Amino acid sequence: MTPHSERARQWIHVGSGSFALLLRVLTWRQAAALAATALVFNVLVLPRIGGRRLYRPIDETRGFPLGILLYPLSVLLLILVFPSRPDIVAAAWGILAAGDGAATLVGQRVSTITTEQIERNISAGSAISAVRRRRLPWNRDKSVAGTTAFVVCGGIAAVALAWWTRPAVASPPSMTFILAAPLVAAVAAALVETIPVRLDDNVSVPAAAAVVLWLGSLMSPGAVDASLPAVVAALPWAIAVNAVAAWSGHRARTVSLSGAIGGAVVGSIIYACGGWRAWTLLLATFLAASVASRLGLQRKVMLGIDERGGGRRGAGNALANCGVATLAAIAAATTPYAPQAMIAFTAALTAGGSDTVASEIGKAFGKSTFLVTNLSRVKPGTPGAMSLEGTAAGLVAAFALAAIGLALGLIPAAVLLAVVIGATAGALVESALGATLEGPGILNNDMLNFINTAVAAVVALAVA
Repeated sequence: MTPHSERARQWIHVGSGSFALLLRVLTWRQAAALAATALVFNVLVLPRIGGRRLYRPIDETRGFPLGILLYPLSVLLLILVFPSRPDIVAAAWGILAAGDGAATLVGQRVSTITTEQIERNISAGSAISAVRRRRLPWNRDKSVAGTTAFVVCGGIAAVALAWWTRPAVASPPSMTFILAAPLVAAVAAALVETIPVRLDDNVSVPAAAAVVLWLGSLMSPGAVDASLPAVVAALPWAIAVNAVAAWSGHRARTVSLSGAIGGAVVGSIIYACGGWRAWTLLLATFLAASVASRLGLQRKVMLGIDERGGGRRGAGNALANCGVATLAAIAAATTPYAPQAMIAFTAALTAGGSDTVASEIGKAFGKSTFLVTNLSRVKPGTPGAMSLEGTAAGLVAAFALAAIGLALGLIPAAVLLAVVIGATAGALVESALGATLEGPGILNNDMLNFINTAVAAVVALAVA
């Protein structure tokens, strides 16, 4: 067996990003053909010419190198999704290549130095303390230095590639977009890369970067100028109202300290960008989820399926359930598509709230729990499990929250059913992914909630 070299693998990972330079001169069909060729090459040819040195131990176990297959596949999908925006493809590719690669190389270097300190027996205690300081609190496998390298290297590469491919865009984007959007995308992708799940970075990193870049591409100076006075006027109220709400939630033990801080940030953005009506729907969603979490709590505790912290919501939960809604609120204030953004906003919050109600009611009162993938009966609390009682409660909550959005003037009556359909579709997708990917640790509950709200927003817009 050829020994695995992670360093060689990562340098190839970084170097492959240089092919993004070709996006300036290739049509999207030619670029897609090359990406598909690279995928076939990595599957059939690379292992036969010494490429097995790039296999990680887990690749040897499964018999195929998942990472070096997902890399060209992700590039291919970027090209197919954004055929007219090679700058978005190139910037996301640069973040994947330079950012993710640099994070691993620097992170390995930090670990090696600390290991050498321990082996030299300088001070085992101080060396271990140094390791802890250099690691991220929410994921001890990731280092502060590695994440910083991700942002710096990924951001520089993304800006350079976006600038290089700018002439290939039919209507070249502004230099503000070229300089700012890739840097924000690099930060977002770096944070996603630190989430402690087994989802391959070759999927999560370019997906996160592409979403941020796409949202940035929709923003227009005219829309920003038109909404800026209202946003500035609402900001003091947004901060004050959400500070009180966060403090109250923490005192009432419905949110943890991190949840209070995260919720205050999310709520302030939604209030400032979407207005008090959007924030009211956010509050209604939070109250519905909190009440549902408290129902049947004794039974949930006895079965060991109660929410961590006694049902108190953390920052991860706030971002997972409200991240898509927050992006939609920003889009409503910064793009010419405010009505569509409000549909996505309402659908995302409706999906997050109704899914929590369905889950909590199902765990508290569900008589028969089954998996949506094969309809087999499972214990309550099993990842991806559904129950008739929970599903019915979720539908009622979806209609109720969509109706609140309608009453607040966030959506027209004609799209109420579209919002409910979107929320239902999101719940089904989340259950299917939970049943198959949460158990192995590929996705966690927060990522599933984010996917749920994203699917709901997309489906609601498609139906509407």
